[in-house]
Amino acid sequence: MTKLFLPLCLVLLMSGCKKSEPEAVNSSPAASADKAVAVAEYEMVAPPNTITEKLLPEENKSPQPSIAPKKIDTIAKKIIKNGNMKIQVGDIKKAQNQVGDILKKNDAYIQNEQFQNTDMDDNLDLVIRVPHKNFDALVNSFSDGVGSVLSKNISSDDVTEEYTDVSIKLTNKKIYLEKYRDMLRSASTTKDMIEIQETIRELEDEIDVAEGRLRVIDDRVKYSTLNLSLYKEKVRSSATSKIGFGSRFADSVTEGWNSFMSFLLGIISLWPFLLIIPVIFFLWRKWKPGRTKK
Repeated sequence: MTKLFLPLCLVLLMSGCKKSEPEAVNSSPAASADKAVAVAEYEMVAPPNTITEKLLPEENKSPQPSIAPKKIDTIAKKIIKNGNMKIQVGDIKKAQNQVGDILKKNDAYIQNEQFQNTDMDDNLDLVIRVPHKNFDALVNSFSDGVGSVLSKNISSDDVTEEYTDVSIKLTNKKIYLEKYRDMLRSASTTKDMIEIQETIRELEDEIDVAEGRLRVIDDRVKYSTLNLSLYKEKVRSSATSKIGFGSRFADSVTEGWNSFMSFLLGIISLWPFLLIIPVIFFLWRKWKPGRTKK
């Protein structure tokens, strides 16, 4: 019995080893790697969605580098100062000469000048540009030495935040513009070239607008603006006037004569109607007797 049992155990042990060998081979690391490669060969690569993905070199597609904005230097405070002043003077020409001397001392200039002469008053309106640092001195000079200040309004506007925002956007747009120009040089199809050129044109327009806005802000910050109005009243009040009776009498005679002449000229201007009246009267007289006989 023992002799039959031992050979039977050896047979069973050998058959168990043969069955375990294929499983060990299939579960080996080499077999798993081969299977992964086979699966990877059948994976579909997603097509590029943008012009940038199409035109960038293969080595740059993965991972996609991000465009880092250029660091902007700290921008100094941007303060715009504006003012409006109205000054009553005794003599417009004399005041104008005084204004010219004050402008020279403060390195200012007149941007616009407008004079108006009416029966009631004389007005000289000036738009003055002055360096930012001399603005306060200019205003004080006008207040002290030219005439009586009727009104004054000074304002300051901090545009630092706007200037910084426009500068950052401008810098980023320039970076994108260079990227698109590089893409244009490596474009392979006409469609891609047209799309890139259109994007470049839009970026160039936006850059021009941003640069223009920065120039305007810089100019308004560097040179403040003051609207100055020199005013001389012609109407004399009887309560405050220091003119004597003789001058007033002469003025009254002159005004009366001017009124009479205006009345006379008005009547003369009606001469066509004066000619028609006699004709109408003559026709009426001629028509009236005939009607009476009937």
